[in-house]
Amino acid sequence: MVDTSDEWIMSRVGIKERRILKEDGLGTSFMASIAVQRLLKATHTDPSEVQMLVCHTVTPDMVFTATSNIICDKCGIKNAWGFDTNAGCSGFLFTFETIRRFIETGQYRKIIIVCGERMSSIVNYEDRTTCPLFGDAAVALMIEPSEDPSLGFQDSILHVDGIGRRYLYQTAGGSLYPASHDNVDKRMHFIHQEGQGVFKYAVVNMADVSEEMMKRHNLTADDIAYLVPHQANLRIIDATARRMGLPKEKVLINIERFGNTAGTSIPLAIWDFKSRFKKGDNLILSAFGAGFTWGSIFYRWAY
Repeated sequence: MVDTSDEWIMSRVGIKERRILKEDGLGTSFMASIAVQRLLKATHTDPSEVQMLVCHTVTPDMVFTATSNIICDKCGIKNAWGFDTNAGCSGFLFTFETIRRFIETGQYRKIIIVCGERMSSIVNYEDRTTCPLFGDAAVALMIEPSEDPSLGFQDSILHVDGIGRRYLYQTAGGSLYPASHDNVDKRMHFIHQEGQGVFKYAVVNMADVSEEMMKRHNLTADDIAYLVPHQANLRIIDATARRMGLPKEKVLINIERFGNTAGTSIPLAIWDFKSRFKKGDNLILSAFGAGFTWGSIFYRWAY
């Protein structure tokens, strides 16, 4: 489709295969609803017990109604409220930090976070700089209070810098440039990325914030069980791990099988590797995304 090769893609970003939702009429809520239904079954949760559902996505089914509402309807969740969030590839971190505040009030005991992206719907498959990168995925997580405060969510460091809007964006489709024949013809409704600019900021900020989290909690590389990074680019992940002093076996990577699934990539890695985690394991979650947005979460595995 474009002038590239498997070797070029693997050597620069590390992607071997991806999953794509090809059928029109099946948006992000299609995948997300399946994930939520499987989550309810796995946790033996009746839909009526769910108090809130929050969906993070940059590819909502539509501008409105919120995708969270659509998911609730498809999953029979009638006693909850919720909303959508959008923080690019850092979306899981930003959403998790938001939701944990609701849990800490004591008023909420069962909140579902769904991260879902149909990135293929906004990728220009004639653009070599973006079309090899992105895949589609959805992951659902049940967030509940921990009986032991030493386990679960420990801390977060989150940042934004609006300079990122010049480097990674989707121009058309919002109120600035509503959908029209002209902007579709100009391919303004697809992802636009200035690769070198994004890489420069990502490789510095993702490493900086991960190291900052370690210093804040007096953690050494020996104290950390795993780094769970956003799966965007192997070189960015490697730079973050080196800054933290982590060997390769402590860095969870599945980009070769799923590609960049945006805000879904961290929970997708957690799901993919959860059999490795032991109760009390220290995890550092780290991401960088459009906006720019970036951050780190210190989480101690609770199962």
